[in-house]
Amino acid sequence: MITAFCRTIILYFLLMVGLRLMGKRQIGELEPSELVLTLIISDLASVPMQDFGIPLVHGVFPIVTLLCLSMLLSFFSLKSIRFRAIVCGQPTVIIREGRVLQQNMARNRFTVDELFEQLRSQGYSDLSSVKYAILETSGQVSILPYTKASPVTPQVMNLEVPDDVTLPVLLINDGHVMTDNLRASGYDRKWLDRQLSDRRLTSPRQVFLLTVDESGGVVCVTKEAAA
Repeated sequence: MITAFCRTIILYFLLMVGLRLMGKRQIGELEPSELVLTLIISDLASVPMQDFGIPLVHGVFPIVTLLCLSMLLSFFSLKSIRFRAIVCGQPTVIIREGRVLQQNMARNRFTVDELFEQLRSQGYSDLSSVKYAILETSGQVSILPYTKASPVTPQVMNLEVPDDVTLPVLLINDGHVMTDNLRASGYDRKWLDRQLSDRRLTSPRQVFLLTVDESGGVVCVTKEAAA
């Protein structure tokens, strides 16, 4: 039992490190090479977890080899556009100037049902409103609508509006003070304590989240038990 526990823990953390090296992507956003790597690694890891007759190193070595190969492929993909096109493929235009390119769809085995699913998921129900649609290497479809079908923006209306977009920084996360964020925002613990005092709070543990934006605006959400 202890052997199974230890082997499982080792392989688990090895897989976590490997997937972390692949970057932050969802399954639907993986390149074909990354998806193949994920499937093979998961299969390799399951064997030494279940069969104690197989030395652990026989499961670890192939996984490490594949991870090194993946990093090598990523390096060459960054250095060579041609190599990247071979490994990852290239985006394909499936709608151009409002016309569906059926041959491109057939070449990528992309069906009409899948096309309409992608259109609906991005808020377009009519093909006539789409000027360009590009099938990305991840399998997602990027849609560029005609100007008349695009959302109205202040730029289109020639309106001058103030730039009030700010980036909130999380200072308290579920009762825990994010010290690095607090320091990076130019504030100290005295300022934070004053913010809590103004809201009749005595401890960060009473706060579910607290953020501050670039203009100094503070948003504080207390925990339900402290509300």
